[in-house]
Amino acid sequence: MGRKLLLEHINVPGINTLAVYREKGGYRAVEKALKTLTPDEVVEEVKKSGLRGRGGAGFPTGMKWSFLAKPEGVARYLVCNADESEPGTFKDRYLMTYIPHALIEGMIVASFALGAKTSYIYVRGEMMPQIRILEKAIAEAKAAGFLGKNILGTGYDLELYVQPGGGAYICGEETALLESLEGKRGNPRIKPPFPAIAGLYGCPTVVNNVESIAAVVPIINDGGDEYAKIGIGRSTGTKLISASGNLVKPGVYEIELGLPVEEFIYSDEYCGGIANGKRLKATVAGGSSVPILPANLTLKYANGEPRLMSYESLSEGGFATGTMLGSGGFIAFDEDQCIVRNTWNFSRFYHHESCGQCSPCREGTGWLEKVLHRLEYGHGKMSDIDLLVDVSKKIEGNTICPLGDAAAWPVASAIRHFRDEFEWHVKEPVKSLSSNYGLANYAVPIEKKVEEVKQDNL
Repeated sequence: MGRKLLLEHINVPGINTLAVYREKGGYRAVEKALKTLTPDEVVEEVKKSGLRGRGGAGFPTGMKWSFLAKPEGVARYLVCNADESEPGTFKDRYLMTYIPHALIEGMIVASFALGAKTSYIYVRGEMMPQIRILEKAIAEAKAAGFLGKNILGTGYDLELYVQPGGGAYICGEETALLESLEGKRGNPRIKPPFPAIAGLYGCPTVVNNVESIAAVVPIINDGGDEYAKIGIGRSTGTKLISASGNLVKPGVYEIELGLPVEEFIYSDEYCGGIANGKRLKATVAGGSSVPILPANLTLKYANGEPRLMSYESLSEGGFATGTMLGSGGFIAFDEDQCIVRNTWNFSRFYHHESCGQCSPCREGTGWLEKVLHRLEYGHGKMSDIDLLVDVSKKIEGNTICPLGDAAAWPVASAIRHFRDEFEWHVKEPVKSLSSNYGLANYAVPIEKKVEEVKQDNL
């Protein structure tokens, strides 16, 4: 059984309260950091841990903290990105619901390390129950002396606020989040300057994901070197995975990075296999924005070696035969699921959530949705498939923020790996309305497919 750092006490009755959280060792990291370490030493421990951002990008957290500008007399801010809106991802909501003090403790330690006297938790607007839970937990922490003036008699002051989000997926992008937090429309900013230089109210700011901040607690308690021993290679520590789709046991799981994908899907400790005795057809490993993979490439590399749940392993082979760990939103599709319909559904979402600031995204996401709708409902043409690929290429890399890429990658990868199913929708328009294609037929060897993809990208 894998080691649990964040969810070890998740099933303890009352763990959402300060009293029970304290009984299980809660706020030891705050006491250790504020009483025995300097801010720079806390940053160094996080660096040594190898912790990478758990929101999707996977950028080293300690390095991100070290970039923070520290001009004399200028306020600094820590903002927690709890605007969890990625389809297929629900781990942060789970953490905030059942063990909110883990996030608050992490916020205090991280704020101390960064020299922030005011910090914010920006929560997705639809998560009102979680907002109320966090507000109650913050009040408990403040009453116990962990927030406010002169925390634990150390002379460090911190005020922590919960801010309901703007109800838009785009506000999960850090600069759009800051715009929204300032009371403006949530449009991404052009970078540079980066938030570490000019973020919230034009001041140096760090924006981190819920899980990233909560992970700071075990790092400080046990030490960065101990944390780095967990996992594999540069994918250190544990990771929360939101498992959904056609699984026997969907839910939130904490895994040690480096766990074989096959074990995660099929072992009884985790997802328990594919529901109803069906076969696995495809997976989306890191939330709706990452490339979809067929079953064979989900479980193994193109060379036949087992694929692992890690940043490096899932991306092995590039987008030709790999994907991304992303936010850890793991969606499994069984043999009866329609790839065309699923891709259209994702495209509907991205078209709806585009802020409209960049023309390639504003216009391109609309075209992706319309053409996929045509294919799904029996009005498609063979040329539509190549049109989708072309539109995806024109969106990718041509927008201010990654939403354009997030819209393009699922479409391009679905056609790359399941082109036969898209063609079937054109050849059998009536049949496709009442039945699904089933498992893809790999008439072309995967090695040849990889070479074709490489040639297409030249």
